Amino acid sequence: MTEKNFIPNKTALITLIAACLVVIISLGIRQTFGLFFFDFEVDLGCTQTEFGFAMGIQLFFWGLLGPVFGIITDKFSGRVAVFIGFLFYLAGIYFLNYGPNTGFWFTFDLGILIGIGLAATAISIPVSIVAKHFPLNSRTIATGIVTAAGSFGYFVSPMYTRFTLMEFGWNTTLVIFGCMILAGLVVSLFLSTPMQEHKQESKNEQTAVEAIKEAFSNKSFNYLTLGFFVCGWHIALVATHIPMHIRDKGLEDWTATAILALIGLFNVFGTLSSGYLSTRISKKKLLSAIYLLRGVSLIYFVFMPASVFNSLIFGATFGYLWLSTVPPTNGIVGHIFGTKYISLLYGFVFLSHQVGSFLGAYLGGLFHDLYGSLDYAWYISIALSLFAGLIHLPIKEKANERFQHA
Repeated sequence: MTEKNFIPNKTALITLIAACLVVIISLGIRQTFGLFFFDFEVDLGCTQTEFGFAMGIQLFFWGLLGPVFGIITDKFSGRVAVFIGFLFYLAGIYFLNYGPNTGFWFTFDLGILIGIGLAATAISIPVSIVAKHFPLNSRTIATGIVTAAGSFGYFVSPMYTRFTLMEFGWNTTLVIFGCMILAGLVVSLFLSTPMQEHKQESKNEQTAVEAIKEAFSNKSFNYLTLGFFVCGWHIALVATHIPMHIRDKGLEDWTATAILALIGLFNVFGTLSSGYLSTRISKKKLLSAIYLLRGVSLIYFVFMPASVFNSLIFGATFGYLWLSTVPPTNGIVGHIFGTKYISLLYGFVFLSHQVGSFLGAYLGGLFHDLYGSLDYAWYISIALSLFAGLIHLPIKEKANERFQHA
């Protein structure tokens, strides 16, 4: 694949770069919230269950509003969707910092407002915007680059966040986050949604409602949606509760920061590899392998003796598999249904992801408060890995004749 046919035009390149910056900011901030728990516990009187519930609500609203922002993107502009999202994100950070920020308001700020912001600025909308600019033969690589950029945000954010938390406190850290989001508002103005679909897709006269009905009547779409539920459970459980788990095991707090940083670092390579492999091998088989390997990584982490070394091995291996599900998942949606409603349809797949995220974040906190550990949550995660590995195998990677691709 040459550079010439990989980057269709200048607008596609600018949009790709802008989308990468958007997810670096959005996901970079999102990755660090678990590090705030001990400060919230002391200053805001927050329990592990309350924190897990707020994070779960955040993830749920992230998914719930995904289809809404998908409609805005498909009907109007990705620029508008992401700009609005960053405004909600900024409001959540502001009120979490300056109040009201206890009781219900803690969940409203951290959960609802930031969750709405993530729905437009995190992976699904930027990825779908970029997907519209690229033909089928390079689409998964382009979306893999955006996902890898988010992984870079995952990598650097835990390190600078831990530093600012220790040196300046959580209030100042949130001020820094606010400044980053303001930069994101500017970057969002450079996103562009193609005015015309690929010419082969111009024959698609379906309405959004018809596209939704056809998608949910497709068994492959439903299998894909169920599999992405598991992805959400895994990611939310680890990102939200790994600091507490590490402390429970008697390891130093910096170990959790190292795990989150390694997840980000190795996910860069994982998502790029996944994007490339999605153009070379069956996407459903790739997804099946990713989920089964996640199970292996979890078994190692849960059943091997707790140590810094084993924790770092987990961070590296699970990180490689972290968001590697996104390029083939998005690729299957685009391959079957085309790109006209890809933001909307991927939004519904992502909603399932976020339902899993809500349960992973909330039940992880609940189990910890009830039983004093995350063991039961880890056991469920391992079982879900096997389920997801199997549920992708019946998927038929066959393009719908009404949705031709470039």
